[in-house]
Amino acid sequence: MKKKVVITRSPEETREFAREFAFSLLVGDVIALVGELGSGKTTFVQGLANGLNIKENVSSPTYKIINEFRGRLPLYHIDFYRMKEPVDILNIGFEHYIYGEGVTVIEWADRFPELISDDVMNVTFSMKKNNPDLRKIEISQGKL
Repeated sequence: MKKKVVITRSPEETREFAREFAFSLLVGDVIALVGELGSGKTTFVQGLANGLNIKENVSSPTYKIINEFRGRLPLYHIDFYRMKEPVDILNIGFEHYIYGEGVTVIEWADRFPELISDDVMNVTFSMKKNNPDLRKIEISQGKL
């Protein structure tokens, strides 16, 4: 996959882009999300869920660590934000999800890049300081 850059101008545009992106996802895909707080990671996952025909409300799994959703494909939404050590992630059954029957999306994946495989899809979010709704979303394939 060549690097792709998309600019969105609202949360709705970010969700719509992710909804369309979801149609290309296959069982076993792992998506590593990287970006500062409020950059659009969870908004992106909401769009993916919509594109996977998931009807449940998607919110950040910061306190729960993992949210599982059923749709066209299962969606495993994992958040590394509060994890202290790689062993903490392994102890929650991380490998069960990344080698599971669905799509795995990892917020704050850059906290533990050693746990992320080389064939991951990287989605990096950045914001413009003077325009809080403007997002640059970069998608690439490979090691974080």
